Amino acid sequence: MTQQKSQLHKTLWDIANTLRGNMGADEFRDYILGFIFYKYLSEKTLVYANSLLASEGKDYKSLNSDPNDPYIKAIKTEALSSLGYFLLPDQLFSSVVEQIKSRDAFIIDKLPKIFNSIEQSTASEEDFGGLFEEIDLTSSKLC
Repeated sequence: MTQQKSQLHKTLWDIANTLRGNMGADEFRDYILGFIFYKYLSEKTLVYANSLLASEGKDYKSLNSDPNDPYIKAIKTEALSSLGYFLLPDQLFSSVVEQIKSRDAFIIDKLPKIFNSIEQSTASEEDFGGLFEEIDLTSSKLC
């Protein structure tokens, strides 16, 4: 390993240790992997929904997250059929990050609802059932 790669590895490891605080490495891994998967699902949803909306000249994130919106209904039907799960525009990882940056919402209460929504929206509970159950955002170990 080159010295530069070795330094990068050390720096990343130090950051991870700082972030995990009082949490054990195994517990921290569960959080990180859960959030990485959530980000992946969100990005896949956004790309898929935008491909469906391309002919309409619309962007998925700009849609209202009203489940009764005709665009949302159509995208949900297609996403469940093709992707096997569904996320509303305000449930996308990038939307949550924007809310955190603008301090518009207390996001800790919203994330478990989003994770539950992902689990509930899947075509079969076997696919994502309990996927995010290890992520306890109220844990004192996160402080």
